Amino acid sequence: MITRELIVETALQLFTRHGVKSITIDKIVKELHTSKRTLYTHFEDKNSLVKACLTEYNNAAGLENDKIIRSAKNVIEAMGYMHQKIVSRAHQINPNFFSDIANYHPGLLTVSYKEAGSFAHKQLLFLSKWGIEDGIFHEDMDAEVVGKTVGVMLKMLQDNHLFPVQKFSKERLTFGILVPYLRGLCTNKGLKLVRIQEELFRVSI
Repeated sequence: MITRELIVETALQLFTRHGVKSITIDKIVKELHTSKRTLYTHFEDKNSLVKACLTEYNNAAGLENDKIIRSAKNVIEAMGYMHQKIVSRAHQINPNFFSDIANYHPGLLTVSYKEAGSFAHKQLLFLSKWGIEDGIFHEDMDAEVVGKTVGVMLKMLQDNHLFPVQKFSKERLTFGILVPYLRGLCTNKGLKLVRIQEELFRVSI
């Protein structure tokens, strides 16, 4: 049975692998072995399908991060593994996925970033407060400001226009942007953990 969820799952796989522009509705229904009529019972047009795919992508990323946070021994370990996931997702996705959406589906990324940013900010706020409670971050740290700042930094790490991949490796950016900032937030206890778990941030992808 061709469900809405199956359509989104299939379309998202095709979009992230090949980009959005090159994947037509015809290619999606061919992959699903179904008809356009079936797809259009769930989605008004390609734009609404792309929007649903972005929501699914962001939800999946949020759930992955939640799983990491729940299983981590401390906030430094959580941030290290979350960073690995972020870099891994960026490596696996065709760069045209986001650029095609920006160019051919204007407005969708803005809405998506706002929705995902709100969720990500809540996770970063939780991490900040967790670090303070465990004595890893300074107790006078402004968790709200830090959460927003780290969110901006993570976006910078993925900005290939600002930092071309040919010149700036993800590891170079991580240790030039994120890790120094993280050290500045840490107490002596936190600094020891950063040194011990530094390898978590060395993502060579």
